[in-house]
Amino acid sequence: MESLKAKKVVIIGGSSGIGLATAKSVALKGGLVIIVSSNQQRIDKALQELPTESIGYAVDVTNEMQVRNLFERIGAFDHLIFTAGENLILGNVADTPLEMARNYFNIRYWGAFTAVKYATPFINITGSIVLTSGIASNRPSKGWALGASICAAMEGFARAMAVELAPIRVNIVSPGVVKTELWGGMSESDRETMYTNIGNALPVKRVGEAEDIAKTFVYLLEQQYCTGQTLIIDGGTSLV
Repeated sequence: MESLKAKKVVIIGGSSGIGLATAKSVALKGGLVIIVSSNQQRIDKALQELPTESIGYAVDVTNEMQVRNLFERIGAFDHLIFTAGENLILGNVADTPLEMARNYFNIRYWGAFTAVKYATPFINITGSIVLTSGIASNRPSKGWALGASICAAMEGFARAMAVELAPIRVNIVSPGVVKTELWGGMSESDRETMYTNIGNALPVKRVGEAEDIAKTFVYLLEQQYCTGQTLIIDGGTSLV
């Protein structure tokens, strides 16, 4: 059970949702978890759910100097996971202000770009990086121009980094619809209706839980013969 024993794992976005579920799974495998988030209160709350040796840092991933200082402070470690992201923005291109569209990439893409840039010198050569995209890159719906664009960009970035940073392994997880705070911009009733409607249309008859996706992140930390790959965990969304 402790296949990650004594491995140091940095999870950016680890204070909630998929990131926190992954932190818990890594800890169960014996790993030392370092969670990073922009919100100190969420970090403090998340640390209460993790082993006492776990560490948390409040960092704005859109601030290059803060990210650089973070990894200089952490020093050598084994694995980097990036799950950070703001609430999803849905809407037609015609109704989307250009500045808002540009800003949407600040955390999900440029935050990951910056994290990889400054983390790489400290990652052990037997370690790995696991990023996050989403099924919208393959199966976008109306209103998903931004979501599909950023997911596709992340997948291309992961493949490029797998070549550039070898032998450090770089992979990316592409979830389908998952019950997380990313849907916080919707009312609770609208969220539940969406979960029910989408879940009923899927082969597995439900939408995902954060714990489902966490298993994939852990798999990619452990699987030492996998790099440059996008693992789709979508409940069969790609099929229907």
